[in-house]
Amino acid sequence: MTPRKRATKTASTRGGRAVSPADVEVQLTTIERGSGEGELELGRGVTLHVSSLDKVYFPEAGVTKGALMRYYTRVSPVLLPHIADRPLVLKRYPDGVGGPMFFQQDAGPHVPDVVRTKALPTEEKGIRQRIIGGDLATLLYTVQLGAIEVHPWLSRVSAIDSADRCLIDLDPGDGVPFSAVVALARDVLRVTEECGLSAAVKTSGSSGIHLVIALPARTTYERSARLATQIAKVVVAARPERATVERSLRARPRGTIYVDAQQNARGKSAASAYSVRAKPGATVSAPLAPRELTGRLRMDAFTVKTMPARVAKVGDLFGEALGQRPPPARALTRALQVLETTLTATQPQRGQKRSRRGGAGA
Repeated sequence: MTPRKRATKTASTRGGRAVSPADVEVQLTTIERGSGEGELELGRGVTLHVSSLDKVYFPEAGVTKGALMRYYTRVSPVLLPHIADRPLVLKRYPDGVGGPMFFQQDAGPHVPDVVRTKALPTEEKGIRQRIIGGDLATLLYTVQLGAIEVHPWLSRVSAIDSADRCLIDLDPGDGVPFSAVVALARDVLRVTEECGLSAAVKTSGSSGIHLVIALPARTTYERSARLATQIAKVVVAARPERATVERSLRARPRGTIYVDAQQNARGKSAASAYSVRAKPGATVSAPLAPRELTGRLRMDAFTVKTMPARVAKVGDLFGEALGQRPPPARALTRALQVLETTLTATQPQRGQKRSRRGGAGA
């Protein structure tokens, strides 16, 4: 058995010496305890102006803007690879979780030179500069703007029209216990395994669970959306009392979990693994090992305060589940064929009622 990969510590140079995440954390603490404003030195001559580090972003959890920056700095070795070369959609909370929120798609007019941006075509506005993830300066700049969450695209700038990840979001209705979401996540994992694919699983950090599938190179968004939709349909066919694909809140049966496959489109984004969520408890979207999908799992176990220790202990579960190399194109073709066959088999015969159970995932 190969040893589990641990989170690696990265360092850059500041002058003649290394600058580690721990060193950046010390700087952030010093600035916060002073005036709350200062220049953060990140190495290789890179500096970033930060301010209002003493502002409380999560009153209930007692987490300041500076503490949020320190969290992202500490988990950056595992977080940055998952957002590298991806456009970021900013959800800005300049006054913390209790204040107003607004979206920012474009980079804006006054972006520091140390922040990575790239001109990308948009359907409505033509060419626009977008913030691109992958380095600590860019990540901390988004937090400086009040972006509590990290929302990357499902494609990278090198192949912006091709999805390399497929997302399925389990979104529970009112009153649905988290244990039911966990049980449905096990069903989704079973379906992906039966059609020859593997999925990484993480808490959403809000109320549900995300499952992410690595895709072959040059997969179109249309094909990614088809995969997610077919998996969702198979899961609902197997668990009609528990799951639904109804988008309308009014149309969803009471007590069900929406299997959302609709985020698989160009420009859509979702909270990254290790992203903090704008919830009172400062919860985090936490990667999980399949064995952790039990009735004992709790969303509030994963927070800004607890997640760094977990990463140090278990490493990057998300990266391990997605694998180092994308699957071959034939794997996706075969998976879609298996899903089509399963759906055909679960369709009720004329004059017969649909079974409450059956098909892949049962």
